[in-house]
This record gives sequence, C-alpha cells and structure tokens, in this order.
Amino acid sequence: MSHVLHRNLMASQPSIVGGEGAYLIDDAGNRYLDACGGAAVSSLGHDNPAVRKAICDQVNTLAFAHTGLFTNQWAEELSDFLVAHAPKGTGEGRVMYLGSGSEAMEAALKLARQYHVERGEPQRAHIIARAPSYHGNTLGALAVSGHAGRRAPFDPLLIQTHHIDATYGYRLREDGETEEAFGLRMANQLEQKILDLGKDSVCAFVAEPVVGASLGTQPAPKGYFTRIREICDSYGVLYIADEVMCGMGRTGSLFALEQEGICADITTMAKGLGAGYQPIAAVMASQKVCDAITAGSGKLWNGHTYMSHAVATAGALAVMKEIQSNDLLSAVKTLGTQLEEGLRARLGQHAHVGDIRGRGLFWTAEIVADRATKEPFDVSRNIAGKVQQAALSAGMICYPAQGCADGTAGDHILLAPCFTSSPEEIDIIVDALANAIDQATT
Repeated sequence: MSHVLHRNLMASQPSIVGGEGAYLIDDAGNRYLDACGGAAVSSLGHDNPAVRKAICDQVNTLAFAHTGLFTNQWAEELSDFLVAHAPKGTGEGRVMYLGSGSEAMEAALKLARQYHVERGEPQRAHIIARAPSYHGNTLGALAVSGHAGRRAPFDPLLIQTHHIDATYGYRLREDGETEEAFGLRMANQLEQKILDLGKDSVCAFVAEPVVGASLGTQPAPKGYFTRIREICDSYGVLYIADEVMCGMGRTGSLFALEQEGICADITTMAKGLGAGYQPIAAVMASQKVCDAITAGSGKLWNGHTYMSHAVATAGALAVMKEIQSNDLLSAVKTLGTQLEEGLRARLGQHAHVGDIRGRGLFWTAEIVADRATKEPFDVSRNIAGKVQQAALSAGMICYPAQGCADGTAGDHILLAPCFTSSPEEIDIIVDALANAIDQATT
C-alpha cells in the first residue's frame, strides 16, 4: 500500500525512474513520449544537462537564505532577464518568486489590491475574470477561476468574484461574424461588467493571453486584448495576465502577451519558467505598480518562506538561457506549424473532433458527440480520460480535460510537447492521438 496521498486513491500508478529527451521511463523499462509535459511544464525535455548542472552547482554552494534579510545573484539576474524581455510598456518592473502558479495568482491578487490601497482607492475590491477559466488550486485563485466543476465542492469558501465570457470562438462566435467583430463584442463585456459593478469599484481583470486547461489552448481573436487594455486604462483597472501555462516560450514568444501588442500591469508565470527542474513561479509587477508602492508604504504586503529560493532561481535562469542560446522560440514556431498541420490533416474531418485550436506548441482537439450540433459527450462517459488511457497504453502522454462546453461537460485533449522535440516525435504524437480518439469514441 502506498502512503502517498495520490490524486486518485484507488489507482495504481507506474513509478517513473528516469527521463531521456522527450521520454519518461518507468521502473519496468517502459518509455512514454511526453506530449504534454505534465501541464505544459517540461519545455526542455527531461534530461537537460545545463539546467541540471546549474541546480547542482547551486545546491553545492548555498541552498537557502531568507529573503527578509538577503537577496541572491540568481534571483537578481533572472529578474533582469525577465524584465528586459517583457512586453513593451512594462517598464522597469520587478519580479517576486514563489513555488507554484496558484501561489503566484494569490500574490498577484494581493498585489493588485495593495496598488489601489496605496493610491488611496480602498473601495476597489471587485475582481473580474472569464469563464471558462482556471487560475489555480488555492482558494483565492480558485475563486477567480470560472470553472463550475472545479469550484463546486468549495463554493462556500470562495470570495465573491465576477465573470464574463471567454473568447470561445467555437461555441460563441455568431454566424457571419468576423473575427475582429467577435473580439470586440467579447471585450466590451468587460466594460459593461465594470459599469454594472461601479466604475470606481473594480480592482483587476484576470485573463490568460492563450487559455490553457479550462478551455484548451484558445487564443484571443484579433484586437481583443487591444480593446481590453483600453477598457482597463479607462476605468483604472489593473490587468493581470495569467501566463502560468501559456508563457515562457510555449506559444512562440517568451511572453504570450507579446503577440497581442499590449502589456499587463501584473503577470504570473510558472510551469515553463523552471521547465520542471525545480518548482518555481513568478509575479512580475510593471513599473506603474512598483512606482505606486514606492510612493506609498514602500513595502510589499506579501511574503513566503521560500521566496526567491536560490536553487530554484538558478535553475530557472538556466532554462531561460537554454531557450535563448538555442533559439528555441524559432523551434516552437516551426514544430508548432508541423503539429497544427498534422492535427488538421488527421483529425480535421474526424466525426468526433469539433475544433482544433492553439498556438506555437500549445494545441487542443475538442471532442464532441455530434459535429453538426457541437453537442458534447455526456460527462459520465469521461471521453477525455479514455483518450488519455488509450494514448498511454500506446506509449504517449497527453493532457485530458472536461468542462470546456459548460463548466462540466465538454471533452478536450491538450498537447504541449517539449521545445526540443524532433519532427519525428511530433508525427508520432499526432498519430498516437488520432488512434486514441478513434478507440475512445467507438
């Protein structure tokens, strides 16, 4: 009997003992092609020597010193790198480092609140996000999330938040509506929600530039975020960009928001930041936010024991250097095009694939019971889970999710291969997914 409190207390799981490139290896010698990196984590594969060395060297030098009194070289250098490569308009921002994306979202919400209090606007307390969305597992992050299935057991514990529609083109775009018109209509929901709540009462708007787990790698329509930025600026609302899944090169630019031509006031990062070699997440505050705090109390009203951990920041800096020195953003674009073309060729006319969407090396196939009506499978059939199991049996790991259609129903499979994948591995992923969907839906 295992004494680990696993996610599924009834299941017996293989024990992973090693990694080689894009493959994980279990204690029986089975090899699994990792096509999702857990949840878009393992961007550099599972055996990068430069990142391993950076972590080991730091462990051998110094593991921990509390940030209440000290800083360290790696946190400083990593912050310099991230701020220098942030979307134009971020300015001379600052970065804090935490342990997970959920922690980062909690810290971002507190930082947004602090900004308004420091500026003498304590009445700004409302948070607006989108549905479907998922911003983390802790109570504050879950409260912001617009995912009925994940929220339901904990609803009595969650703070009040407000939601507008996510840019779910497959189900919400009207017949004959242009992409730009759809984006504008969706963005204008934010302005209406602000007016409904009181134009001086909203603290922040939270949105992923490319929606991850909840909706399945959904990019925004053209012009959407330009309008979002205009609305936030008009009403003094901070925009929190959740780049926990879609950031750090996953969509073909270091920050996913770069491709939208705007900057965020606060940005959360995790997953690809450390590429799985160390647990690490980050919150980047723009110069605007930092200036307000500097002019006020001058202190951050948030702290964690392991903030700016030297081993974690050393590893993350090595990850960033690997992406930069090996031009892996170009690889993401090239391999991403191959992945998209392969998925559309194999699944574009599949009887049970309603939509294929994504950007870079971040793609999703939405599985439906009926292509004509877009009706999802009954949630009890757990089609996404069956696809995952069929793929796993064939030696490929993918990410299954439910709830994209209405918060409960709606199956999709998310792919997020490592940036160092070979073209042959991308082909294997496409074939394995197509075969798994066939098995699960027949």
